[in-house]
Amino acid sequence: MKRKMILASSNPNKLREFREILEPLGCEVISQKEAGIDIDPEENGSTFEENSAIKARAVYNIAKCAVIADDSGLEVDALGGEPGVYSARYCGTRDDKAHNDAVLKKLEGVPDSERTARFVAAITYIDDSGRESHFIGKFEGRIGYEERGKNGFGYDPIFMVGDVSSAEMSPEEKNAVSHRGKALRELARFISENH
Repeated sequence: MKRKMILASSNPNKLREFREILEPLGCEVISQKEAGIDIDPEENGSTFEENSAIKARAVYNIAKCAVIADDSGLEVDALGGEPGVYSARYCGTRDDKAHNDAVLKKLEGVPDSERTARFVAAITYIDDSGRESHFIGKFEGRIGYEERGKNGFGYDPIFMVGDVSSAEMSPEEKNAVSHRGKALRELARFISENH
């Protein structure tokens, strides 16, 4: 029997990534929208972990069943860790192209060696009984000079791993090394060991 869990998000890209990694383990992942939950809790935490927990608890308090939530974003060293927890609403918008343009503009003139960055994903899992667990994944790379590639979303087109952008990787390649993929594999290991 499949283990049903609600993803505290309606982002179709996130839903796809969660399903690709968790469904082979016998988990059925549905979005909060598919579960009939229409909330958008204020993410006012100062860390990815805090924001992830805020989302998971809000959905769990309504559904009272297994919930997973993640909060993730980009940290650019030369920008003091920006955009960080504001990655999804950087520069006052939710537009991916505007976000990428803003980061590239702020890094004009910054040499390659100082363009280091990472994606961070924090996942909160609340099981049916309300027990909370947290998982972190990081994906190291650097910021390129232009958008490249059509796969992925968010900051993927400017996030370089070696000679390719995250948006030039296949979903399988990305899931094998990405921040969310790493955190999801930790969660997957936890679920298989504890259920």
